[in-house]
Amino acid sequence: QVQLVESGGGLVQPGGSLRLSCAASGFTFSIVGMSWYRQAPGKERELVAYISGLGGTTKYADSVKGRFTISRDNAKNTVYLQMNSLNPDDTAVYYCNAVVGSYYWGQGAQVTVSS
Repeated sequence: QVQLVESGGGLVQPGGSLRLSCAASGFTFSIVGMSWYRQAPGKERELVAYISGLGGTTKYADSVKGRFTISRDNAKNTVYLQMNSLNPDDTAVYYCNAVVGSYYWGQGAQVTVSS
């Protein structure tokens, strides 16, 4: 069965950095595009970044362009989200997503940006 397990969340000061990881299993990872979404309190879940199966295509929400980088290691079945220059508006639960017939989600990783 498809499983997505996020790690790397936490508390960081404004201007700081964090790297999220998502370990995937249960499907052929290298042919599936992967995404990161986030959901802040009281807001809808929004797409943050996407990467194609072989990593040749990436897309970002305007709010994170130039600060966040999505990448993947197909040998490790893992997708990453490097987040730099974090600000309080980035506070949210971050979810890894894969579309393998249906939408699959990880359990979420809390990211809190606060001084």
